[in-house]
Amino acid sequence: MQRQADPLKGVLIGALAGLAGGLVMNQFQNLWSKLTADDRHSEHAHPPRQYAGQQQLEGEQQSAEEEEPATVKAAEAIACGVFDHELTKDERRIAGPVMHYGLSAGAGMTYGALAELTPMATIGFGVPFGTAVWAIADETMVPLFGLSKPPSQYPLSKHLYSLASHFVYGATTEAARRLLRNVI
Repeated sequence: MQRQADPLKGVLIGALAGLAGGLVMNQFQNLWSKLTADDRHSEHAHPPRQYAGQQQLEGEQQSAEEEEPATVKAAEAIACGVFDHELTKDERRIAGPVMHYGLSAGAGMTYGALAELTPMATIGFGVPFGTAVWAIADETMVPLFGLSKPPSQYPLSKHLYSLASHFVYGATTEAARRLLRNVI
């Protein structure tokens, strides 16, 4: 028996699945950072701040030449532009993860709705979805809005790190979506 498509259910499930994807993506980035921390001079040792993992957002000291995470820059822009409020250091520490998980849930909502409307959206177990999020968000919108340097100013290894992170995000989002869709 084929189940009836329900885009609204897909949005709800997608939001939850996207949150799970964002969480697992952060864990992947934290693991990557730990595995590459011994090689301080390697181009892999520190991802660009737009690609910062959760541990980096929550407390790692930034050197003067490091970029602030794009999620924090976006939160600061919203706080200043909408609320005429400059974020404090403590608010910035919270705002980065809030932005990250908000974007993770938002992308998941779109994916969840599309998955309900067309099975083609789930081809590749979420990896094409993660790739699209990477290409649209990290490689296009983040630099376009001035939240990071242009992609050409980062070495290939940084792009591959980010792409791998988004593969993890997409696959986790799809796994969680399938599980939740079977339960809900």
